[in-house]
Parts: sequence; C-alpha cells; structure tokens
Amino acid sequence: MLLSDLKRQFLEYIEIEKGRALRTVENYDHYLTVFLAQTKVTDPKDITNEKVRDFRMWLNRQAAGNNRATGDTMKKKTQNYYLIALRTFLKFLTKRGITSLQADQIELAKVGERSIDVISKEELTRLLKAPDSEENPEKRARGHAILELLFSTGLRVSELCSLTNDLDTRQDEFSIRGKGGKVRVVFLSPEAKIAIKNYLTLRKDMSDALFVKVGDESVIPKGFSRGRTLGIKKGSTSGNEKSKDDGLTRRSIERIVKKYAIMAGISKKVTPHVIRHCFATDLLSNGADIRSVQAMLGHANIATTQIYTHVTDKHLRDVHKNFHNKQN
Repeated sequence: MLLSDLKRQFLEYIEIEKGRALRTVENYDHYLTVFLAQTKVTDPKDITNEKVRDFRMWLNRQAAGNNRATGDTMKKKTQNYYLIALRTFLKFLTKRGITSLQADQIELAKVGERSIDVISKEELTRLLKAPDSEENPEKRARGHAILELLFSTGLRVSELCSLTNDLDTRQDEFSIRGKGGKVRVVFLSPEAKIAIKNYLTLRKDMSDALFVKVGDESVIPKGFSRGRTLGIKKGSTSGNEKSKDDGLTRRSIERIVKKYAIMAGISKKVTPHVIRHCFATDLLSNGADIRSVQAMLGHANIATTQIYTHVTDKHLRDVHKNFHNKQN
C-alpha cells in the first residue's frame, strides 16, 4: 500500500480512535506531507535511517518562518514537531504489522530548557483592570469576563472559545474537555462569576457562544492569517478557527488580550497562555501542591507542570534571603 494511503488512514485513526483535536490532525498532515514530499518515499520500507537523517539535515537548514532575510534557521523545537509526527506515524505502521523503520530509532533534537513567560502580580492587576477604559459597556464587560475567566481557571484559549452561554455561574466549578478529549474540572473565582454575569446581562444577541464579537468587529482580526507557515497548510482552518455565529475565535481572543496588555502599559508580550502561566505560578507560589496544579491545568505529564517550580520555589527564595551575605 502506498504511503499516501497509509497517511490518510493514520490521520483518520488519530482523529476518530485517538480523539485528537482537528488542529492536531491538520498539523500532523502538514508535517508528514512535507516529509513525504522532501524524501520522495512511496513505500513504508523506503523509510530508512539514512532518509530520516537527510530529512533532518534539510529541516535544520530551512529558514525560520521562510524568512531568509534574517538568516535564522528553523528552531530545534519546531524541527521536533516533524519528528514527533513521523514517530507517531511509524508506531501506527508497526501496530498494523507494516514493515518500516522502528519509531524508537528516531531521536528528537536536544532543545534548551523551556522558559516561562510571566508577568508580575502588579502587571496582572493592571491587566485585569484594563477593560475599564472601554467606552462600549458590552466590550468593557466582555473584556473583564475574558480576563477574569482565564486567570480563574487557567483555561487554554481553545477551551475558552468552546464555552457556551449556558455556563452556570451559580456553581463554583464546571467541566471542560481539553486536549485528547480529556475532561477536567476548573473553578470559578467570585470575581470571574460576577464578571461573566455582568457580561451576559448586557448581551442582546442569539449566539450560543459565551464570547461573541461586538458590533462590526471582525471574527478574524487584522494582522492575522488563517494559515501557518510551519503548521497548518495555507488556506485550511482548524476547528477552533471556524466561527459558529459570532463566537470569538482563538485569534480574536489573543488580539483582545494583547490590546488590554498595551492599555495596561505592559511592554512584555501577553497572550492567553501567559495568563495560564500566571494561574499556575499563583497557585504554586501560594502553597498549592504540584499534583493538584497538574490536574487543574490538564497536563498529561507532571514534567510539564514542573517547569513552573523554577519561578515559584518559595523555599529557595527564603534560603537565599536568610543566609545570603549575612554579616557575623
């Protein structure tokens, strides 16, 4: 069977049987399409260590973001996305009894330790108050609801976009379906509950979405394109980019958060994911155990959550304060 046919079966498998998000399926499609086009392999047996090594060399020499002007090449982390997709595909072939290169023979490129983008508590306070400057009452209420909900729950932006206006603010918690179709419980702070109630009171539309555009706002804001250079093929859209009625897309939410960060006088890049980082670091710095934070973030691996301990280790901070440069 041709690799192109096996690739199609693989994509159907991870979408239907593994429950991967449409965005993930589209990304895997892109990564594997690039691999097959570059290596020109058509049979599973043709995937060899040599072919993979040549492909990795090709990736390593590609300009970052197809921008040759800077001279920067593709980041190791981005290269690994292609390799992860290929390894997953090879595991699929093995499970189907199809002879090909073993997945464990592909090693990922070493990347530096992931850094965490956070803003200070004072900056976060200014960000949460930024919507006060909105003249339109509905935009002002929507801004408060979006920011308070993100900080209260630690939701991913795609999860936020999936919410509907039947969210019960009488309850302190609700369930959300996250990555891989996994369901977890997140919690509403009193501030978030009040902000959402105020926003819904002002709504006059008939949309089912929790957050909708106001007036003549564009669902896909200026400055953003639907395609990605190294992710989704140009012209395609993920499930999170398709708007139902006037519901805000992930990129609309990102634009709104960026606007309020500028209004708050924050020079750092602020995204919904940065607020998710603030949610995690706030919990850990106030004494929450890492397993609980892992559950609230929806991390499959605790190692992903442990990256936050580098910026929240109160014990090390206290040791430094108590013992550094002490005079006898």
